[in-house]
Amino acid sequence: FDTSVDSNSIHSWQHWLSLPLTLLYLLALGANILILTTIYQEASLHQPMYHFLGILAVVDMGLATTIMPKILAILWLNAKAISLPECFAQMYAIHCFVAMESGIFVCMALDRYIAICRPLRYPSIVTDSFVIKATMFMAVRNSLCPISVPVLAAQRNYCLQNQIEHCLCSNLGVTSLSCDDRKINSINQIFLAWLIMGSDLCLIIVSYALILQSVLKLNSKEAASKALNTCTSHLILILFFYTVIVVISITHSAGMELPLIPVLLNVLHNVIPPALNPMVYAIKNKELRQGLCKVLGAL
Repeated sequence: FDTSVDSNSIHSWQHWLSLPLTLLYLLALGANILILTTIYQEASLHQPMYHFLGILAVVDMGLATTIMPKILAILWLNAKAISLPECFAQMYAIHCFVAMESGIFVCMALDRYIAICRPLRYPSIVTDSFVIKATMFMAVRNSLCPISVPVLAAQRNYCLQNQIEHCLCSNLGVTSLSCDDRKINSINQIFLAWLIMGSDLCLIIVSYALILQSVLKLNSKEAASKALNTCTSHLILILFFYTVIVVISITHSAGMELPLIPVLLNVLHNVIPPALNPMVYAIKNKELRQGLCKVLGAL
């Protein structure tokens, strides 16, 4: 395959585009490594909430690394060619990491629900064992479910045209080159989206609805404000993550005449959250902020 966005629309400024993308990628790696180092070194952060944040940091780095080296090779070296096995492997990895990020958001939402709505039972429910089991479940679910995406894509008969209007191997972008009916690929994509993203989002909405209901019952405004403040950073990341997914889906389904828009959205969705997540948590979370200051001060 030849991975390419409309060359006429991007060739003249592709090197300029590579600069912010490179900075975002380096920021994503650096910030998440710093978060992991801080959580590891600071004993006060050895809590389930920060364990989930550490796992999210690993997933973020994996998601960014799945696509950014190839995109930068395209922009810097014009290295557009990619073999079919590499393309299908990238397709699978993207689905795995995006689904895993969604799954970790669910785990973090449940953690906040138990902490706020069942505070007395929190130490006995959310233990290290709970974190390990929840993470293992998400890892197995998000490794097995997306297998059907590259498997079905590999079964298509591809025409002589081998250039996709994209800089990464998206399922719909690749299968659009097939000469036969790709309806099964589209149905599978929609089914997986509802099965994984839909169920995750429903659990998150229910968790926060129960949290809000519990907070509204508190007599103290200060206690209510403190409870909601622990959820703010999580909510910001969730809103950005799922909003962009919805926008990407709409732009693809609408068959937009400007392929650059969904392409850029897809790329940014895979690199901005990994760069944004650590900063949002560092700004909003006092304990993590203090830990980061200690680690940076020791360098």
